[in-house]
Order: sequence, then structure tokens, then C-alpha cells
Amino acid sequence: MKPKRLPSPPYNPGVRGLVEAKRAWSPPLAKDEIERGFLGWHENGYLPHRDEPGLIQFVTFRLADAFPVELRSEWETLLKIEDDRKRRIELEAYQDKGRGGCHLRRAEVAEMVEGSLLFRHGAQYDMRAWVIMPNHVHLLFQVQNAPMWQLMDAWKGYTAKQANKILGRKGQFWKEGYWDTYMRHSKYESKARRYVEDNPTKAKLAAFPREWPWSSARFRDAYEMRMNGCACRRGDGVRPSSGAASQEVRQILAGYDALS
Repeated sequence: MKPKRLPSPPYNPGVRGLVEAKRAWSPPLAKDEIERGFLGWHENGYLPHRDEPGLIQFVTFRLADAFPVELRSEWETLLKIEDDRKRRIELEAYQDKGRGGCHLRRAEVAEMVEGSLLFRHGAQYDMRAWVIMPNHVHLLFQVQNAPMWQLMDAWKGYTAKQANKILGRKGQFWKEGYWDTYMRHSKYESKARRYVEDNPTKAKLAAFPREWPWSSARFRDAYEMRMNGCACRRGDGVRPSSGAASQEVRQILAGYDALS
């Protein structure tokens, strides 16, 4: 597959220079990786991105109306925060308020999205952690044979069509683009996993992470692992044993178990 033709990013000499410097000290992509569509270090005009086989990526994407235009006065000032980390924290906190239609709160939609995210696990990627919130999604996964941008395009494209069918609506479902960063060390991966799975409790949607029905936390809880024999494998990835998984969870996993 030919590399993705990205639209020309806004001119940002600072980011462009940073990306060029990172390319200079990073090993170049192999020919077959380029042919498969991996982009390596690249930019969208705002932030540097790295898309290579083997990287563990923390990705967030949200619904198109998670920041409603009619409520612009609530979130517009957050975009003006100069410090990148502080701005990111404030924007994440606003997402957790559950503004907009929150279509992912509907069980049929959340179940479909989760099934799509897990379907090619073990074949194209290793899903380490996930949570489907009412108006956004957090993922932690290791890239394998397919570039991150291809996975994101496939997930968002398919689920948008299916969600609109379920909801009986038309129009844009997901906000264009996504936020991503790769894990440079195992401690960062552990921190990102906790962030992902603790999101429902932080947003006061559940008392404990395992209680949220659309999250990897329900397979990871230490007490359930001891009591029900929940089996973990592949690093931080979690898979429930047949004794621990409910019937509906087994149905979700059935689509990709044969590929692992």
C-alpha cells in the first residue's frame, strides 16, 4: 500500500524543524514499512507524530459535538492556554463533563464500537487498554502490521456508519483527526493504562473502574483475577478466561480470538 497522502499541514517552522531533527537521529523506515504506509516521524502543523511498527500508542478521539458550538463560551478559553500539558489537561477535563449528544452512552453504540476496536486484535495490533466514554474514546495499543493512521481511519469510518444506522441519523459522527503520543518507556505505558481505565471514575460515572461496562478494566481487576482466574498475557494486554467472561463479552472476543 502506498503511503498516505496527507493534506498540506499549516506552516509551523518550529514543529517542522523538530520533526526534521527527530528524523535525523531516528533509524530510517525499512522499504517494506514505507510500502505498507508507515509514516515515521511526521507533523500535522501543530504536533510531531511518530508512526512505526512496534510502537505503543496512546490515542484519543471524540465525537463531533463533544465541544458544542452553542457552548463555545465554556471551552473557547481553554484553547488559549499556552502550556501544552495544561491545555491538554483542561480539554480532557471538559470532555469528561459529557457535553453534546453523548451517543456513546447508548449501549448498542458502545458495544459496536468496542467490537470494532477489538476485531483485529492480535493480527494488526495488540490492544493493551481501552475505554469508551459517553463522548470520546481512549486507546492504548501496540502497532504491528498496519500503520496507526490506517487503523484509525478504519475504526472511525466503520463505526461512524454503523452508529448512524443505529441512531437513525445522518451527518458527521466523529470529530476529524485524533490526538496521539507513543510510549517511550514501560512506566509511561503503565501510567497511560491507569489513566485510560480510571477515566470513568474520574468523571464520576462509576465508583470503580471495573464497573464501567465498556473498558478493559473489567478484565483487569486484581480481585477478579484471583477469584475467577482471569488470564493475562502479552505484556499489559488483558484477556478474560472463559470462567471470568460473561456471555456478551465472549461474543465480543469471539471475532478475534482465532487471530491471536
